[in-house]
Amino acid sequence: MSKQVVIVGGGVIGLLTAFNLAAEVDRVVVCDQGEVGRESSWAGGGIVSPLYPWRYSPAVTALAHWSQDFYPQLGERLFASTGVDPEVHTTGLYWLDLDDEAEALAWAVREQRPLSAVDISAAYDAVPVLGPGYRHAIYMAGVANVRNPRLVKSLKAALQALPNVTLREHCQITGFEQEGGRVTGVRADDGVLAADDVVLSAGAWSGDLLKTLGLDLPVEPVKGQMILFKCAEDFLPSMVLAKGRYAIPRRDGHILVGSTLEHAGYDKTPTEDALESLKASAIELLPALADAEVVGHWAGLRPGSPEGIPYIGAVPGHEGLWLNCGHYRNGLVLAPASCQLFSDLLLGREPIIDPAPYAPEGRLL
Repeated sequence: MSKQVVIVGGGVIGLLTAFNLAAEVDRVVVCDQGEVGRESSWAGGGIVSPLYPWRYSPAVTALAHWSQDFYPQLGERLFASTGVDPEVHTTGLYWLDLDDEAEALAWAVREQRPLSAVDISAAYDAVPVLGPGYRHAIYMAGVANVRNPRLVKSLKAALQALPNVTLREHCQITGFEQEGGRVTGVRADDGVLAADDVVLSAGAWSGDLLKTLGLDLPVEPVKGQMILFKCAEDFLPSMVLAKGRYAIPRRDGHILVGSTLEHAGYDKTPTEDALESLKASAIELLPALADAEVVGHWAGLRPGSPEGIPYIGAVPGHEGLWLNCGHYRNGLVLAPASCQLFSDLLLGREPIIDPAPYAPEGRLL
């Protein structure tokens, strides 16, 4: 059994990995180059579903279904222990005027998910603020969103209360310590941190760190920009999605609208072009937003990966090194299942789902 685990990366994946392992190992240290939870975990929308779940592989679907079922109890557990509510808010989700509606409905039957076609008049009755001109709608009940900045705040508080967990913020990891073919720790800017096992969960930066071992992990930063409006608490009763853009209601009336997909390296600068594009999409989707105040506009970097399938498991040829990264657009969606599966693998337990599709072996270039 591992005595000390060092986790590189303090986003929701790193934090939840630490949370799952803390009761099973002697010590967990989480290192982040900035503040924990302030990168893509903070910047995303928090829909607890892939935007178009039927377009993903069974590997992503398996993680998403497990996580969707688990999120309400995770939110309750964190709220009870920390007093910080992650706000797992079940609203359902309407997709409007899809080109591949038939594929979506066939997927729902195959996967036994509560997604069905609804008359467009029913969508307008349910969401009166919806813009004019939409002709088709499908709806999935039970889809929630999690208020991701509060989720990471709650996870941080839960970990800070555990005596065997250390959070090291503003801790730059520059490489790995090795001995006899085994990874024995990490090199930080202030010295070496020894470990029985090292977990790489550094989001868009994971590939850069693996390059120090001569390994090529196909994970790259993909920029996404979002805007935030403030409306009345009952303004938007359900999440809605059309033409690749979505609106997410928070319980207090904040409405998130996103997002862009940009390949711009590590640049996280919000741009005026994206702001105008997102505003136009928001007003087309929900015309009353033309009169609402934009109270936030930001960008984050997703850890882009082939087909959005994360890397979860041991790195072949480097004993003691593990990956839990590369979740692309679905880190918040897939986090509970990914971190439970990871813990099962590290601790030698029966895994919750088949781990083969996520194994790093054969997938590193």
